[in-house]
Amino acid sequence: MVVSTVLQAAQGSLATASTSRLGSAGFHKEGLFGAQCRHRSIGVVGTRRSLSIRASSDMNSKDHEVSPNVLTKILQTCATCVAVTAALLTPLSATASDVAFQRGPAISELSVLISGPPIKDANALLRYALPIQNKPIKEVQKSLEEITEEMKVPGEKALGPVERSVRQAARVFNQNKAQILADIAPAKKQEAEQLLSSLEDGLQDYQKQLETKDRSTVFPKQKELLRLVGNIEEAMVSKFPFEIPEEFANRPLLKGRATLEMKVNVKDNPNVKDAVLQIVVDGYNAPVTAGNFVDLVQRKFYDGMEIQRGVWSLYRSMSSLTVISGLCGPCNIYQLSWSVSADGFVVQTGDPEGPADGFVDPATGKVRTVPLEIMVDGEKEPIYGATLEELGKYKATTTLPFNAFGTMAMAREEFDNDSGSSQVFWLLKESELTPSSANILDGRYTVFGYVTENEELLADFKVGDVIESIRVVNGLENLVNPSY
Repeated sequence: MVVSTVLQAAQGSLATASTSRLGSAGFHKEGLFGAQCRHRSIGVVGTRRSLSIRASSDMNSKDHEVSPNVLTKILQTCATCVAVTAALLTPLSATASDVAFQRGPAISELSVLISGPPIKDANALLRYALPIQNKPIKEVQKSLEEITEEMKVPGEKALGPVERSVRQAARVFNQNKAQILADIAPAKKQEAEQLLSSLEDGLQDYQKQLETKDRSTVFPKQKELLRLVGNIEEAMVSKFPFEIPEEFANRPLLKGRATLEMKVNVKDNPNVKDAVLQIVVDGYNAPVTAGNFVDLVQRKFYDGMEIQRGVWSLYRSMSSLTVISGLCGPCNIYQLSWSVSADGFVVQTGDPEGPADGFVDPATGKVRTVPLEIMVDGEKEPIYGATLEELGKYKATTTLPFNAFGTMAMAREEFDNDSGSSQVFWLLKESELTPSSANILDGRYTVFGYVTENEELLADFKVGDVIESIRVVNGLENLVNPSY
């Protein structure tokens, strides 16, 4: 969305409110964009709410009057506000169909938010999040992952590019097998040699299968080989890559990864009864949060608990625009509030019965909390206790982003970064709040895992469905300092 488009749409919406005065100070809590409402949730709760968008301004208009010229300045000086405003204004219904949208060149500030095709596959995100530097295995991985895009071409036309990708993967692997093996952790050499042999045979078999021109064989074999690549990459991690800060060192920590199986009883749905999902939680990038969750799983904290609430995102209508007050962030902020319809965004659970909002540790009688924990690409250890926005890291990208359907994150209170405890949520889809490569949730909530199998079943979950059990099926040895 170009600046002129956003300005045209936003100014048109503000035309009737150009002399509106800001009311009393404070946020419109139920609609604060990207933050939480009353129950440790995110975004907009309910089926019809107001949603606030924040845009930077000097806020020096007389008596805080808001005019289209002020909005122009806001959007010209704040790329993030342009992106978010575009997300809000683009899916207009007939109620605002008089706004004309035209395409134009992208602005340079916005280009930093949208940089190439996003990685949406949870397993691919987990592979790229591993703390390894072996270039050949990453090239093999990339060649195999490109098959997904290549297969979007209909018919046999796709198979030519697929064959080239597989040949490239095999060539890189064969030429660099010794370098790949050299980076394997000493204790995992024997296991890795078997994996490398399986990958070599699999690449040969894949090339032969493709000669038959049978599209149905492409994705199953790709998945099998990428699983082998991921296992080889994990075998390259010889030790936990950083020291946990002293203040968190004695808590339950996951120093590695764990695979969990979650069984959910889906009520009132003849098509789905017992949903079984596989979840991978990542302690390499969020050891405190992941350790807390696995510790609670071992306590059977979630067994028998209901899906407790859904949170909602923008849908395809905008019925009104008002201006409300509030100051926030590194610069002065106006809040512009839209009344919108809504659509499913996330599902959430983890709020126990009783007055407490989280897990009450029997040893202390108090709610056990975890800090906000964000790993940034290129950094060696997570950032604790502060959002990337608060730190001014607006261009930073997170190692575990909100790109994938089934992204798993820790809920927290609105104004307390370190208030996460037991309430977790899963992202249901990409939405106007989380466009690919421009996720406004990234850096504000701790992502600590992904649903890696049967994630599509999340769309069938609703309030009242029951989590029968969550069990660790692999990686429990990576949990240290357990409290159960």
